[in-house]
Amino acid sequence: MILVVLPAHLRTLAHVQGDVQLEVAAPVTARSVLDALEARYPMLRGTIRDHVTLERRPFLRFFACEQDISFESPDAPLPEAVVSGREPFFIIGAIAGG
Repeated sequence: MILVVLPAHLRTLAHVQGDVQLEVAAPVTARSVLDALEARYPMLRGTIRDHVTLERRPFLRFFACEQDISFESPDAPLPEAVVSGREPFFIIGAIAGG
């Protein structure tokens, strides 16, 4: 099971109270995790990735094992600690100001 930590606004939209656990088939990648997340919570489609290009939305970041993987290939395998469920896959809303 993959543990996914969502920002508060996406938890509200998905109607979940806490972290999400997903069953993801190997190979476990950011793309496969997001595919499983959007399949289980269809209301999240288009909020994390663009509907057409499937590229990450600008103000969201992905973290695995305390590393920002936002700019890595979405098809790169996630670390074993995330795959085994020992570490979560974080989706974090970026903070911007000006």
